[in-house]
Amino acid sequence: MKMTRRSFIGAIPAALWPLASSRAAEKQDWLALCEDPAKKLFSGKPDLDQVLALYPRPTGAPAFDPAMIADKVAKLKTKPAVNTGHRFLDLSVKTGLAHIEATFQGDHPKYGVGTYAGKEHDGFPPTIIAAVDALTLWSLTPRAEQLFGYWLDHFVRPDGTIAYYGPSVGEYGQLLTSARRLMQRGGSREWLAKHRDALDRLARHVQSLVRQGGRVALVSGVPEADERKQTATYFHNNAWIVRGLEDWAAIAKTPPQTSELRKLLLDAIRQTWPGNPHDWWLSPTVEPAERPQGKITATRVGSYTNYRYWPELLSSRVLPRALAERVVNARLSSGGQFCGMTRFANHLDDWPLADYLDGLWSLGRKNDFLLSLYGHVAYHQAEGHLTAYEQVTLPPGKKVADYCLPCQLVAARAARVLAK
Repeated sequence: MKMTRRSFIGAIPAALWPLASSRAAEKQDWLALCEDPAKKLFSGKPDLDQVLALYPRPTGAPAFDPAMIADKVAKLKTKPAVNTGHRFLDLSVKTGLAHIEATFQGDHPKYGVGTYAGKEHDGFPPTIIAAVDALTLWSLTPRAEQLFGYWLDHFVRPDGTIAYYGPSVGEYGQLLTSARRLMQRGGSREWLAKHRDALDRLARHVQSLVRQGGRVALVSGVPEADERKQTATYFHNNAWIVRGLEDWAAIAKTPPQTSELRKLLLDAIRQTWPGNPHDWWLSPTVEPAERPQGKITATRVGSYTNYRYWPELLSSRVLPRALAERVVNARLSSGGQFCGMTRFANHLDDWPLADYLDGLWSLGRKNDFLLSLYGHVAYHQAEGHLTAYEQVTLPPGKKVADYCLPCQLVAARAARVLAK
Protein backbone atom coordinates (compact mmCIF):
# COMPACT_ATOMS: atom_id res chain seq x y z
CA MET A 1 0.00 0.00 0.00
CA LYS A 2 1.30 3.45 -0.87
CA MET A 3 2.20 5.30 2.31
CA THR A 4 0.95 8.88 2.69
CA ARG A 5 1.53 11.24 5.58
CA ARG A 6 -1.57 10.00 7.33
CA SER A 7 -1.69 6.28 6.59
CA PHE A 8 -1.62 5.64 10.33
CA ILE A 9 -5.12 7.02 10.99
CA GLY A 10 -7.17 4.89 13.31
CA ALA A 11 -7.02 3.46 16.77
CA ILE A 12 -3.61 2.67 18.19
CA PRO A 13 -3.24 -1.11 18.46
CA ALA A 14 -3.53 -2.33 22.03
CA ALA A 15 -0.20 -4.13 21.57
CA LEU A 16 1.52 -0.78 21.64
CA TRP A 17 0.23 -0.14 25.13
CA PRO A 18 2.27 -1.72 27.93
CA LEU A 19 -0.41 -3.93 29.40
CA ALA A 20 1.61 -4.50 32.54
CA SER A 21 1.59 -0.78 33.25
CA SER A 22 -0.88 0.59 35.75
CA ARG A 23 -1.35 3.45 33.30
CA ALA A 24 -3.06 1.24 30.69
CA ALA A 25 -6.52 1.61 32.23
CA GLU A 26 -5.84 5.26 32.94
CA LYS A 27 -5.05 5.82 29.26
CA GLN A 28 -8.42 4.38 28.31
CA ASP A 29 -9.98 7.00 30.58
CA TRP A 30 -7.79 9.73 29.05
CA LEU A 31 -9.17 8.97 25.59
CA ALA A 32 -12.72 9.57 26.82
CA LEU A 33 -11.97 12.91 28.48
CA CYS A 34 -13.13 16.19 27.02
CA GLU A 35 -10.89 18.25 29.31
CA ASP A 36 -7.11 18.12 29.39
CA PRO A 37 -6.22 16.20 32.58
CA ALA A 38 -2.95 18.13 32.92
CA LYS A 39 -4.54 21.57 32.66
CA LYS A 40 -6.37 21.27 35.98
CA LEU A 41 -3.07 20.52 37.76
CA PHE A 42 -1.84 24.07 37.21
CA SER A 43 -4.04 26.82 38.57
CA GLY A 44 -1.50 29.41 37.42
CA LYS A 45 1.70 29.35 35.43
CA PRO A 46 2.81 25.80 34.47
CA ASP A 47 6.26 24.67 35.56
CA LEU A 48 8.34 22.70 33.04
CA ASP A 49 10.00 20.52 35.65
CA GLN A 50 6.61 19.57 37.05
CA VAL A 51 5.26 18.86 33.56
CA LEU A 52 8.25 16.62 32.86
CA ALA A 53 7.43 14.59 35.97
CA LEU A 54 3.78 13.93 35.13
CA TYR A 55 4.04 10.94 32.79
CA PRO A 56 6.56 8.49 31.29
CA ARG A 57 8.60 10.14 28.53
CA PRO A 58 8.37 8.85 24.94
CA THR A 59 10.97 6.38 23.76
CA GLY A 60 12.16 5.34 20.32
CA ALA A 61 15.02 5.36 17.85
CA PRO A 62 16.58 8.68 16.80
CA ALA A 63 16.03 10.03 13.31
CA PHE A 64 19.73 10.88 13.00
CA ASP A 65 22.95 10.04 14.79
CA PRO A 66 22.71 11.83 18.17
CA ALA A 67 26.45 12.59 18.09
CA MET A 68 26.04 14.36 14.76
CA ILE A 69 23.12 16.40 16.09
CA ALA A 70 25.08 17.29 19.24
CA ASP A 71 27.96 18.50 17.07
CA LYS A 72 25.60 20.70 15.07
CA VAL A 73 24.10 22.05 18.29
CA ALA A 74 27.56 22.95 19.59
CA LYS A 75 28.31 24.91 16.40
CA LEU A 76 25.09 26.96 16.41
CA LYS A 77 25.52 30.73 16.60
CA THR A 78 22.14 32.32 17.15
CA LYS A 79 21.16 35.87 17.95
CA PRO A 80 20.02 36.23 20.61
CA ALA A 81 21.63 33.31 22.36
CA VAL A 82 19.12 30.58 23.16
CA ASN A 83 18.19 31.37 26.75
CA THR A 84 14.54 30.68 27.53
CA GLY A 85 15.08 30.24 31.27
CA HIS A 86 15.17 26.44 31.22
CA ARG A 87 18.04 24.29 29.97
CA PHE A 88 15.77 21.53 28.67
CA LEU A 89 13.73 23.97 26.60
CA ASP A 90 16.95 25.58 25.35
CA LEU A 91 18.21 22.17 24.24
CA SER A 92 14.90 21.48 22.49
CA VAL A 93 15.25 24.74 20.53
CA LYS A 94 18.85 24.04 19.56
CA THR A 95 18.10 20.42 18.67
CA GLY A 96 15.33 21.59 16.37
CA LEU A 97 17.59 24.08 14.59
CA ALA A 98 20.27 21.40 14.21
CA HIS A 99 17.74 19.07 12.59
CA ILE A 100 17.22 21.50 9.73
CA GLU A 101 20.70 20.77 8.41
CA ALA A 102 20.35 17.07 9.16
CA THR A 103 17.04 16.79 7.32
CA PHE A 104 17.66 18.93 4.25
CA GLN A 105 19.96 17.39 1.65
CA GLY A 106 22.11 20.42 1.01
CA ASP A 107 19.50 22.99 0.00
CA HIS A 108 16.97 20.36 -1.07
CA PRO A 109 14.03 19.93 1.31
CA LYS A 110 12.95 16.72 2.98
CA TYR A 111 9.87 16.37 5.15
CA GLY A 112 11.40 13.66 7.34
CA VAL A 113 12.84 10.16 7.37
CA GLY A 114 11.54 6.64 6.76
CA THR A 115 8.19 6.80 5.00
CA TYR A 116 8.60 10.59 4.78
CA ALA A 117 11.92 10.50 2.94
CA GLY A 118 10.23 9.81 -0.40
CA LYS A 119 10.64 12.50 -3.03
CA GLU A 120 6.86 12.93 -3.29
CA HIS A 121 7.00 14.71 0.07
CA ASP A 122 9.86 17.09 -0.79
CA GLY A 123 7.69 19.98 -1.94
CA PHE A 124 5.37 19.91 1.09
CA PRO A 125 5.09 23.66 1.81
CA PRO A 126 4.97 23.44 5.64
CA THR A 127 8.53 22.07 5.63
CA ILE A 128 9.99 25.24 4.12
CA ILE A 129 7.53 27.48 5.98
CA ALA A 130 8.64 26.03 9.33
CA ALA A 131 12.35 26.12 8.43
CA VAL A 132 12.27 29.76 7.26
CA ASP A 133 10.37 30.84 10.36
CA ALA A 134 12.70 29.03 12.77
CA LEU A 135 15.91 30.17 11.10
CA THR A 136 14.92 33.82 10.81
CA LEU A 137 13.63 33.99 14.39
CA TRP A 138 17.14 33.13 15.59
CA SER A 139 18.93 35.40 13.08
CA LEU A 140 20.09 32.54 10.87
CA THR A 141 18.65 34.48 7.96
CA PRO A 142 21.36 33.82 5.34
CA ARG A 143 20.63 30.09 5.60
CA ALA A 144 16.90 30.80 5.38
CA GLU A 145 17.54 32.76 2.18
CA GLN A 146 19.40 29.82 0.66
CA LEU A 147 16.74 27.27 1.52
CA PHE A 148 13.75 29.42 0.62
CA GLY A 149 15.35 30.58 -2.62
CA TYR A 150 16.01 26.99 -3.66
CA TRP A 151 12.42 26.02 -2.82
CA LEU A 152 10.97 28.90 -4.85
CA ASP A 153 13.22 28.06 -7.80
CA HIS A 154 12.28 24.37 -7.82
CA PHE A 155 8.69 24.13 -6.54
CA VAL A 156 6.83 27.12 -8.00
CA ARG A 157 5.58 26.40 -11.50
CA PRO A 158 5.38 29.07 -14.24
CA ASP A 159 1.63 29.46 -13.60
CA GLY A 160 2.18 30.06 -9.87
CA THR A 161 0.95 26.68 -8.68
CA ILE A 162 3.01 24.56 -6.30
CA ALA A 163 4.76 21.43 -7.57
CA TYR A 164 3.40 19.11 -4.89
CA TYR A 165 0.66 16.49 -4.97
CA GLY A 166 -1.74 18.28 -2.63
CA PRO A 167 -0.90 21.82 -1.52
CA SER A 168 -3.63 23.43 0.53
CA VAL A 169 -5.00 26.78 -0.58
CA GLY A 170 -3.85 28.35 2.68
CA GLU A 171 -0.24 27.30 2.12
CA TYR A 172 0.02 29.78 -0.75
CA GLY A 173 -0.72 32.56 1.69
CA GLN A 174 1.67 31.14 4.28
CA LEU A 175 4.49 31.16 1.74
CA LEU A 176 3.87 34.85 1.01
CA THR A 177 3.93 35.55 4.75
CA SER A 178 7.20 33.60 4.98
CA ALA A 179 8.69 36.05 2.49
CA ARG A 180 7.64 39.01 4.62
CA ARG A 181 9.00 37.37 7.78
CA LEU A 182 12.32 36.80 6.08
CA MET A 183 12.53 40.42 4.94
CA GLN A 184 11.48 41.77 8.34
CA ARG A 185 14.16 39.65 10.02
CA GLY A 186 17.15 40.74 7.97
CA GLY A 187 16.56 39.41 4.47
CA SER A 188 18.45 41.22 1.75
CA ARG A 189 16.98 43.30 -1.06
CA GLU A 190 19.15 41.24 -3.41
CA TRP A 191 17.40 38.06 -2.30
CA LEU A 192 14.00 39.63 -2.84
CA ALA A 193 14.94 40.94 -6.29
CA LYS A 194 16.15 37.48 -7.32
CA HIS A 195 13.03 35.65 -6.15
CA ARG A 196 10.36 38.29 -6.55
CA ASP A 197 9.03 36.78 -9.77
CA ALA A 198 8.33 33.40 -8.15
CA LEU A 199 6.62 35.07 -5.20
CA ASP A 200 4.60 37.27 -7.51
CA ARG A 201 3.48 34.19 -9.43
CA LEU A 202 2.22 32.67 -6.17
CA ALA A 203 0.36 35.89 -5.36
CA ARG A 204 -1.19 36.16 -8.81
CA HIS A 205 -2.39 32.57 -8.62
CA VAL A 206 -4.09 33.25 -5.28
CA GLN A 207 -5.63 36.45 -6.60
CA SER A 208 -7.04 34.53 -9.57
CA LEU A 209 -8.73 32.10 -7.17
CA VAL A 210 -10.34 34.94 -5.24
CA ARG A 211 -11.68 36.60 -8.40
CA GLN A 212 -12.98 33.62 -10.33
CA GLY A 213 -16.05 34.74 -12.25
CA GLY A 214 -14.95 38.37 -12.13
CA ARG A 215 -15.98 39.07 -8.54
CA VAL A 216 -14.47 38.56 -5.12
CA ALA A 217 -15.65 35.32 -3.49
CA LEU A 218 -14.53 32.90 -0.82
CA VAL A 219 -12.26 30.23 -2.27
CA SER A 220 -13.08 26.54 -2.30
CA GLY A 221 -10.15 24.14 -2.45
CA VAL A 222 -7.86 21.59 -0.83
CA PRO A 223 -7.58 21.94 2.98
CA GLU A 224 -4.63 19.60 3.58
CA ALA A 225 -2.64 17.18 1.42
CA ASP A 226 -4.15 13.98 2.78
CA GLU A 227 -7.65 15.45 2.48
CA ARG A 228 -7.10 16.75 -1.04
CA LYS A 229 -10.28 15.09 -2.28
CA GLN A 230 -12.33 16.88 0.40
CA THR A 231 -12.48 20.24 -1.35
CA ALA A 232 -14.79 22.81 0.22
CA THR A 233 -14.83 26.43 1.36
CA TYR A 234 -12.56 26.19 4.40
CA PHE A 235 -12.23 29.12 6.78
CA HIS A 236 -8.54 28.56 7.53
CA ASN A 237 -7.69 28.58 3.82
CA ASN A 238 -9.44 31.88 3.22
CA ALA A 239 -7.97 33.42 6.35
CA TRP A 240 -4.47 32.62 5.11
CA ILE A 241 -5.27 34.02 1.68
CA VAL A 242 -6.17 37.31 3.39
CA ARG A 243 -3.04 37.26 5.55
CA GLY A 244 -0.69 36.21 2.77
CA LEU A 245 -1.94 38.78 0.26
CA GLU A 246 -1.71 41.52 2.87
CA ASP A 247 1.87 40.54 3.68
CA TRP A 248 2.77 40.41 -0.02
CA ALA A 249 1.24 43.85 -0.52
CA ALA A 250 3.46 45.14 2.30
CA ILE A 251 6.54 43.76 0.53
CA ALA A 252 5.45 44.99 -2.89
CA LYS A 253 4.46 48.37 -1.39
CA THR A 254 1.00 48.25 -2.94
CA PRO A 255 -2.38 48.76 -1.24
CA PRO A 256 -3.83 45.46 -0.02
CA GLN A 257 -6.91 44.29 -1.89
CA THR A 258 -8.33 42.03 0.80
CA SER A 259 -10.96 44.03 2.68
CA GLU A 260 -13.87 42.51 0.73
CA LEU A 261 -12.60 38.95 1.16
CA ARG A 262 -11.97 39.53 4.87
CA LYS A 263 -15.56 40.74 5.34
CA LEU A 264 -16.97 37.80 3.40
CA LEU A 265 -14.93 35.40 5.53
CA LEU A 266 -15.92 36.85 8.90
CA ASP A 267 -19.58 37.12 7.87
CA ALA A 268 -19.54 33.47 6.79
CA ILE A 269 -17.96 32.35 10.06
CA ARG A 270 -20.51 34.22 12.14
CA GLN A 271 -23.37 32.78 10.08
CA THR A 272 -22.00 29.22 10.26
CA TRP A 273 -20.84 28.84 13.85
CA PRO A 274 -23.50 28.15 16.52
CA GLY A 275 -25.14 31.08 18.25
CA ASN A 276 -24.39 29.46 21.60
CA PRO A 277 -20.90 30.79 22.51
CA HIS A 278 -20.18 27.63 24.54
CA ASP A 279 -20.91 25.17 21.73
CA TRP A 280 -17.57 23.60 20.73
CA TRP A 281 -18.45 22.40 17.20
CA LEU A 282 -17.07 25.29 15.16
CA SER A 283 -17.35 23.96 11.63
CA PRO A 284 -14.26 24.41 9.44
CA THR A 285 -16.33 25.01 6.28
CA VAL A 286 -19.14 27.11 4.88
CA GLU A 287 -20.73 23.89 3.62
CA PRO A 288 -22.47 21.72 6.24
CA ALA A 289 -20.03 19.48 8.13
CA GLU A 290 -21.29 16.64 10.28
CA ARG A 291 -20.83 17.27 14.00
CA PRO A 292 -18.55 14.79 15.81
CA GLN A 293 -20.41 13.05 18.61
CA GLY A 294 -18.99 13.22 22.12
CA LYS A 295 -15.59 14.74 21.35
CA ILE A 296 -13.86 16.55 18.52
CA THR A 297 -11.67 13.57 17.57
CA ALA A 298 -14.62 11.20 17.12
CA THR A 299 -14.57 11.68 13.34
CA ARG A 300 -11.97 12.20 10.66
CA VAL A 301 -13.12 15.73 9.87
CA GLY A 302 -13.18 16.53 13.58
CA SER A 303 -9.61 15.33 14.06
CA TYR A 304 -8.38 17.35 11.09
CA THR A 305 -10.27 20.40 12.31
CA ASN A 306 -8.68 20.13 15.73
CA TYR A 307 -5.14 19.41 14.61
CA ARG A 308 -4.81 21.74 11.64
CA TYR A 309 -7.84 23.76 10.53
CA TRP A 310 -8.48 25.51 13.88
CA PRO A 311 -4.77 26.19 14.60
CA GLU A 312 -4.19 27.70 11.16
CA LEU A 313 -7.31 29.82 11.49
CA LEU A 314 -5.85 31.17 14.74
CA SER A 315 -2.34 31.77 13.40
CA SER A 316 -3.64 33.78 10.45
CA ARG A 317 -4.41 36.53 13.01
CA VAL A 318 -7.47 37.41 10.88
CA LEU A 319 -10.08 36.50 13.51
CA PRO A 320 -11.32 39.22 15.86
CA ARG A 321 -10.50 38.40 19.47
CA ALA A 322 -13.96 37.08 20.38
CA LEU A 323 -13.91 34.54 17.55
CA ALA A 324 -10.30 33.54 18.26
CA GLU A 325 -11.17 32.91 21.91
CA ARG A 326 -14.03 30.68 20.78
CA VAL A 327 -11.58 28.51 18.85
CA VAL A 328 -9.29 28.07 21.85
CA ASN A 329 -12.18 27.35 24.21
CA ALA A 330 -13.65 24.85 21.75
CA ARG A 331 -10.39 22.90 21.67
CA LEU A 332 -10.15 22.93 25.47
CA SER A 333 -13.71 21.71 26.03
CA SER A 334 -14.04 19.11 23.26
CA GLY A 335 -11.19 16.71 24.00
CA GLY A 336 -8.83 18.50 21.66
CA GLN A 337 -5.66 18.26 23.68
CA PHE A 338 -3.70 16.20 26.20
CA CYS A 339 -1.06 17.92 28.33
CA GLY A 340 -1.32 20.78 25.85
CA MET A 341 -0.55 18.55 22.86
CA THR A 342 -2.91 18.02 19.94
CA ARG A 343 -5.14 14.97 19.91
CA PHE A 344 -5.78 13.32 16.55
CA ALA A 345 -7.99 10.21 16.55
CA ASN A 346 -6.63 8.16 19.49
CA HIS A 347 -3.10 9.54 19.51
CA LEU A 348 -1.17 12.84 19.38
CA ASP A 349 -0.04 14.80 16.33
CA ASP A 350 1.80 18.05 17.01
CA TRP A 351 3.50 19.08 13.79
CA PRO A 352 1.08 22.05 13.29
CA LEU A 353 1.26 23.00 17.00
CA ALA A 354 3.33 26.11 16.26
CA ASP A 355 0.21 27.62 14.68
CA TYR A 356 -1.83 27.01 17.83
CA LEU A 357 0.95 28.40 20.01
CA ASP A 358 1.14 31.51 17.87
CA GLY A 359 -2.58 32.02 18.37
CA LEU A 360 -2.36 31.54 22.13
CA TRP A 361 0.49 34.04 22.44
CA SER A 362 -1.33 36.64 20.33
CA LEU A 363 -4.32 36.34 22.68
CA GLY A 364 -2.17 36.79 25.77
CA ARG A 365 -3.04 33.31 27.02
CA LYS A 366 0.45 32.69 28.34
CA ASN A 367 -0.41 29.87 30.74
CA ASP A 368 -2.14 27.90 27.97
CA PHE A 369 0.82 28.67 25.70
CA LEU A 370 3.32 27.35 28.25
CA LEU A 371 1.37 24.16 28.95
CA SER A 372 1.20 23.32 25.24
CA LEU A 373 4.86 24.16 24.65
CA TYR A 374 6.02 22.28 27.74
CA GLY A 375 3.80 19.30 26.97
CA HIS A 376 5.23 19.14 23.47
CA VAL A 377 8.89 19.16 24.47
CA ALA A 378 8.22 16.69 27.28
CA TYR A 379 5.96 14.16 25.54
CA HIS A 380 6.24 14.61 21.77
CA GLN A 381 10.05 14.39 21.72
CA ALA A 382 11.77 11.10 22.53
CA GLU A 383 13.68 10.93 25.78
CA GLY A 384 17.43 11.46 25.42
CA HIS A 385 17.90 12.38 21.76
CA LEU A 386 14.68 14.50 21.54
CA THR A 387 13.59 13.26 18.12
CA ALA A 388 10.10 14.62 17.42
CA TYR A 389 8.03 11.98 15.62
CA GLU A 390 5.11 13.27 13.59
CA GLN A 391 2.68 11.24 15.71
CA VAL A 392 3.02 9.54 19.10
CA THR A 393 0.77 7.63 21.47
CA LEU A 394 -0.47 9.07 24.70
CA PRO A 395 1.99 8.30 27.55
CA PRO A 396 3.92 6.16 27.71
CA GLY A 397 4.72 7.58 24.31
CA LYS A 398 5.70 5.47 21.32
CA LYS A 399 6.18 6.43 17.69
CA VAL A 400 3.05 6.17 15.53
CA ALA A 401 4.51 7.93 12.47
CA ASP A 402 8.07 8.76 11.49
CA TYR A 403 10.08 11.86 12.38
CA CYS A 404 9.23 15.04 10.49
CA LEU A 405 10.97 18.43 10.52
CA PRO A 406 7.95 20.70 11.22
CA CYS A 407 7.27 18.77 14.43
CA GLN A 408 10.92 19.05 15.44
CA LEU A 409 10.79 22.83 14.93
CA VAL A 410 7.79 23.56 17.18
CA ALA A 411 9.99 24.58 20.13
CA ALA A 412 12.39 26.61 17.97
CA ARG A 413 9.51 28.59 16.50
CA ALA A 414 7.44 29.07 19.64
CA ALA A 415 10.09 29.61 22.33
CA ARG A 416 11.68 32.65 20.66
CA VAL A 417 9.21 34.86 22.54
CA LEU A 418 10.67 33.54 25.81
CA ALA A 419 14.31 34.27 24.94
CA LYS A 420 15.99 36.69 27.34
